[in-house]
Amino acid sequence: MRVITGSARGRRLESPNGSDVRPTADAVKESVFSIIQFDIEGCVFLDAFAGSGQMGIEALSRGAYKAYFIDSSKKSLETVKRNVGICGFESKAEIRASDTVAFLAGTTERFDIVFLDPPYRTGLLQKALELAPRTVKPSGYIICEHPTDEKLPEITGGFALKKSYRYGRIMISIYAEPEGQ
Repeated sequence: MRVITGSARGRRLESPNGSDVRPTADAVKESVFSIIQFDIEGCVFLDAFAGSGQMGIEALSRGAYKAYFIDSSKKSLETVKRNVGICGFESKAEIRASDTVAFLAGTTERFDIVFLDPPYRTGLLQKALELAPRTVKPSGYIICEHPTDEKLPEITGGFALKKSYRYGRIMISIYAEPEGQ
């Protein structure tokens, strides 16, 4: 697992040991960032269910102003801290130990891009997706990584499913406010 491009390009990142964390494949990560490439510069990015932190780190490497890393696992947060340090992004990273659903329900922060990639088939994606729209700035996005057999709603909290992309058994679904709102 590595940073694909930007200021930390090529840096190798650690992943927590065990089956609790399922890092986003480099090909999927590269596709996600190709989709949102023109919206990264200066954005505030939320890497929910952070795991290794690779998505938020990739956003910072590509010019995001700040990235928030949320995870309830101590092991994952230690890995995120090490990876942020490897890339020199300590001043741009906000790392929080929290249940993501509780964080989304209680935060007053607003994000340009929210990335949701919880453990599959646990119901956490649906709960987080229900709460995420209240945390997204106008013209922002919610990006969900999920298995192809996990159906997501067309509309959630005023955000509409804009497009879905399939990568083998993985789907990336992008939500945004409908045009004209």
